[in-house]
Amino acid sequence: IVLVSNGGIRPSQNPLMSLVIVASRPDEADKYIADHAEAGDIVVTSDILLAAKVLDKGAAALRHNGDIFTIENIGLQLAKRDLMADRRAADPFFVENNRNGAKSFSRRDRSAFLNKLELLIREI
Repeated sequence: IVLVSNGGIRPSQNPLMSLVIVASRPDEADKYIADHAEAGDIVVTSDILLAAKVLDKGAAALRHNGDIFTIENIGLQLAKRDLMADRRAADPFFVENNRNGAKSFSRRDRSAFLNKLELLIREI
């Protein structure tokens, strides 16, 4: 397991885990992950652009709630992301539904994530 961060994460003593610290500039961790991802890797991210980049390199991408990014669904997700960005830019007072705070991570989310992670590991 490789954790990529621009700091603030304490290194793990687990020999199966490594920590890569990147510069604190915007998107440096994403750039590192996208540059180093390869077939057989599983990237856990909610960033749709990063997911698209790692999918292009043959890696798998998984959201923390268990949603799997695939070549088949990433195009629609990118289009929706762009549409919403345009909508927010056109109307500074636009308020999206369910945007009044982050939804808590539930036991159901954890279970879904672990099930899909196991599925991806078995596929790889």
